[in-house]
Amino acid sequence: MGSATPPLHIVIFPFMAQGHTLPMLDLSHRLAQWGITVTIITTPANFPGIHSKGPLKGIENTADFPSEDLRAPFIQLTKKLKEPFEEILRDMFESGCPPMAVISDVFLGWTLDCCDSFGVPRIVTYGMSGLSQALLVKTGIHIEHVLGLLPEDVIHFPDFPTPFPVKRADFVHMKHDPRGSEMFSLIEEITEADLKSWGVIVNSFEDMEREHIPALESLYKEAKAWFVGPLLLSDQIDNEEEEDDDDDGNEYYSLGLEAAEQPFVWVVKSKTWAAPPGWEERVEGTGLVVRGWAEQRRILANSKIGGFLSHCGWNSVLEGLSMGVPLLAWPTGAEQPLNAKIVANWLGAGIRVLEMSDGVDIVGREVICEKVKELMVGEEGRKARERAMEVKRMAWEAMKTGGSSHRKLNEMIECLALRRKEAYI
Repeated sequence: MGSATPPLHIVIFPFMAQGHTLPMLDLSHRLAQWGITVTIITTPANFPGIHSKGPLKGIENTADFPSEDLRAPFIQLTKKLKEPFEEILRDMFESGCPPMAVISDVFLGWTLDCCDSFGVPRIVTYGMSGLSQALLVKTGIHIEHVLGLLPEDVIHFPDFPTPFPVKRADFVHMKHDPRGSEMFSLIEEITEADLKSWGVIVNSFEDMEREHIPALESLYKEAKAWFVGPLLLSDQIDNEEEEDDDDDGNEYYSLGLEAAEQPFVWVVKSKTWAAPPGWEERVEGTGLVVRGWAEQRRILANSKIGGFLSHCGWNSVLEGLSMGVPLLAWPTGAEQPLNAKIVANWLGAGIRVLEMSDGVDIVGREVICEKVKELMVGEEGRKARERAMEVKRMAWEAMKTGGSSHRKLNEMIECLALRRKEAYI
């Protein structure tokens, strides 16, 4: 006779970066709504109210980086959490409440070994679209070919047709040959762990990405990709993803927004930027400047918002389009260039500020002015707004009971529950 089946329980382990953590918190709320016990693992500085063991010393979140050069050492440092994490898993098993899965960020590839040692499935999440995820993995596999191309050259994957031309310049980390760097070694390591995971959770939805799901799943041995988003619609948590401070860029933003003569809300993250003399007085009544943190989701949900100038982190893309707001896409790093093309070139729900292959480091105020006007009052902007409303409709339908994302999450839970039940027979 088998032992009693323990309660439904899932462990969630986000990477210590706000843009990675927020979707995982949304997922936690979604799972809790389904009656699943959820345990979130983190460090004290990231979420003081959450139980954790073995805190990292000093910097505990990417928002605290004085330089991006610390990203690779920081990812290495997270490996110090492996032993405390295994202690937590051991305590869960001994207390009769073992997890039926661990959902962990792709940067925490070492959690796969922990999961394997306890016989627990690891589900990986990248925090980006399925299309971007597949393209990043594929370029890593074919890196020698990609590095042999010029920035403006189009990359062709015979077994993976893309809805828009993909260029080497769209992969910011391949601007220079990354091989031999600490970050490249880490990417190889976490990709290996990623491709051995039991499953993949994607914060997107099938109605938008159906044609790319087979290409993504083909990269894995047996893992299935579960498209369960946009997770922000699970619960109205008013937060946002971090963006980088850029005082030089802010100068051009401010003058471009002023020249466009359109009402705006501008969130300035920089703690050191000062507006040009007389600027705040000139835009008074037209522009609202918010310094520090702002409730981005709540702002975008306001029906008076007609456009969103964004660097196109995937969280921001989903937050804008889920509210029917077209984007003015200005990517700067990570997979943002791919997201910008998804929004503007494929979905038609936004306008590009510039192409990464243009080789432009600084965008003048006249370009910002022109693009803002086009988005707000131009014909291209009108079409983008119509498409954004259509994407909003699809996103909300996906999250409703019976929608594709609702079904996929239910399917994943049922697979995990069945696997656990068989283990206790």
